[in-house]
Amino acid sequence: MLEQKLNDLVEISRFYGKSSDYVIAGGGNTSFKDEGRLWVKASGTGLADIGTNGFAVMRRDRLSEMAGKEYSTDPDIREREVKADLYASCVDPDSKLRPSVETNLHDVIGYSYVIHLHPTLVNGFLCGRDSEKVASELFPDALYIPYTDPGYILFRKVYEEIRKYRDRKGHDPQVIFLENHGVFVAAETTGEIKEIYSDIFSKLEKRLVSTDKIEELPVDEDITLYMPALRMLVSKGDGSEAGADRQLKTLCIRHNTLISEFYGDNESFARVSAPFTPDIIVYCKSAYIYIDEVGSPAAIISSFGAKLKAFVDDNGYYPRIVLVKGRGLIGIGDSWKEADIALDVFEDLMKISRFSESFGGPRFMTPGQIGFIDNWEVENYRRQVAKGAAGAGKVTGRIAIVTGGAMGFGAGIASSLYNEGANVVIADINSDEGNRMADELNSGKGKNRVAFAEANVADPRSVSDLIVSAVRMFGGLDIMVSNAGILYAGALDEMDEQVFDRVTRVNYNGYFHCTKYASSVMKLQYEYNNGHFSDIVQINSKSGLKGSNKNFAYAGGKFGGIGLTQSFALELMPYNIKVNSICPGNFFEGPLWSDPENGLFVQYLNAGKVPGAKTVEDVKHHYEKQVPAGRGCRVEDVMKALYYIIAQEYETGQAVPVTGGQNMLH
Repeated sequence: MLEQKLNDLVEISRFYGKSSDYVIAGGGNTSFKDEGRLWVKASGTGLADIGTNGFAVMRRDRLSEMAGKEYSTDPDIREREVKADLYASCVDPDSKLRPSVETNLHDVIGYSYVIHLHPTLVNGFLCGRDSEKVASELFPDALYIPYTDPGYILFRKVYEEIRKYRDRKGHDPQVIFLENHGVFVAAETTGEIKEIYSDIFSKLEKRLVSTDKIEELPVDEDITLYMPALRMLVSKGDGSEAGADRQLKTLCIRHNTLISEFYGDNESFARVSAPFTPDIIVYCKSAYIYIDEVGSPAAIISSFGAKLKAFVDDNGYYPRIVLVKGRGLIGIGDSWKEADIALDVFEDLMKISRFSESFGGPRFMTPGQIGFIDNWEVENYRRQVAKGAAGAGKVTGRIAIVTGGAMGFGAGIASSLYNEGANVVIADINSDEGNRMADELNSGKGKNRVAFAEANVADPRSVSDLIVSAVRMFGGLDIMVSNAGILYAGALDEMDEQVFDRVTRVNYNGYFHCTKYASSVMKLQYEYNNGHFSDIVQINSKSGLKGSNKNFAYAGGKFGGIGLTQSFALELMPYNIKVNSICPGNFFEGPLWSDPENGLFVQYLNAGKVPGAKTVEDVKHHYEKQVPAGRGCRVEDVMKALYYIIAQEYETGQAVPVTGGQNMLH
């Protein structure tokens, strides 16, 4: 019986946790209790994928003692005392699960199941100036609590109001509305809770004045002309000296019809200029920047720079949210996840503002209420959970593009960069494999992100669009890995002009296109942070260092690539853009060599490139014998060279061999 009860708790937690209509950024709390124990969602645990091991198990006898205990009148001392008693109430004192601050509220409500959520529609009603009046009309049996600071103060308030309600009606309330906060719904079964929530939504929806559907709007391509500058302006440290703190921020931008309702003028922005609920403060802070400049990208940068200085002077922190007239909503974070959550939560604020118009107009939190949340230890803990542990990866916070990133060396490079903390755009013509790979990497718990963009490096427009995609997704570009390449082996009398031209357009022209469009973003970043270094890295080949028999189309393009690298390096180093090539040996395990139908082993066998070879294994053995290290090149070998190049601030224009000794510098 208990197992089924807990399974029901998990099911209803996930049911509501998976929908942004009920829960944003992993918020909300759920619980089940019997006579002696309470299972309550642990702090820092999301409802969407919670299991039975995500609930802190509490002793109800000790929680009951807390309800009758007098604590210090000093807020800081009181919160420490309450936290200590809460931990002492855990069934397992060694458990690492941190009980929710709302644990005591869940315990005193006299029903087995309690589901506390922050539905956008409900908060639109609770953040309206007429919310208490509307509550008495639509929900006469509900308990309505005017705004009260969360924590022990809120618990005492709700506890006293429940006792009064119980004296009047002979039972506990099943619905408790918390002004500017959310709603508690309680019942003996999860099915009844779903019915109650459905009834609440139905009644509120009938009162809505506006139900306009939200539609996506385009993000202007000229974001490459201002977003990277904004990113540098909000990244910590001016980078003016070696070793300076350069905590790179991630910026994400969205644009839709909801956002457009609030960026038209200062009056429109005023409707979303302050927080409605504590959650908004946790993820977006309590102040936001509005840019009403609709001129050139340079004018946007200038306006933002001036407002940023005033903002930091007034608030003591950098903004999480920037609303730009006619352009969209920008979220800022130490990671992609932090920026993305800020956008989710601020869009929720916009929906709340829109809904509140149906309930008397918006009622923001007061400065005093905001100050309490900003300084409250529990909310500071939630901020740290949302932020995650500080990244220790080799490229944490950097933004990278890997062309040809869906397979072979490219896939390995993209995966390694992601695992070392970078936000990565996989660019490839193979959309199926690229999307699969992005989904696989994003399925983890990382704070960074992988995006896929279909791109053909031989087409300059396609590469330009690729750069726009990277800036739109992450705010800038720090590492461009020009890896995409093709190889067609053949002697002079076998190679036709169309094949030669195709190899050249991908392997040589493609590198030019990548450098041209990537460097424009990197130059802008340098302009606004001249201590910031960027990298353009061409994945070349040992065939770029030494001629290759019956493989002249490939080798010629790679030789030319090193010439481009040296020339680009001279031109771009004044902007702290380092340009280098890595020349790997043969990647025998990758599809380029090992594909059973069109791999190089098959091609070389058919072309007769290896005298006497009769099988693919003969060809492979022939090439392995040419390597002093006795094996082919691997992704990890290339990555050691790549991370060396990125770490250097005094190296550019190099062609770094990674060949196991097959090609040596001289």
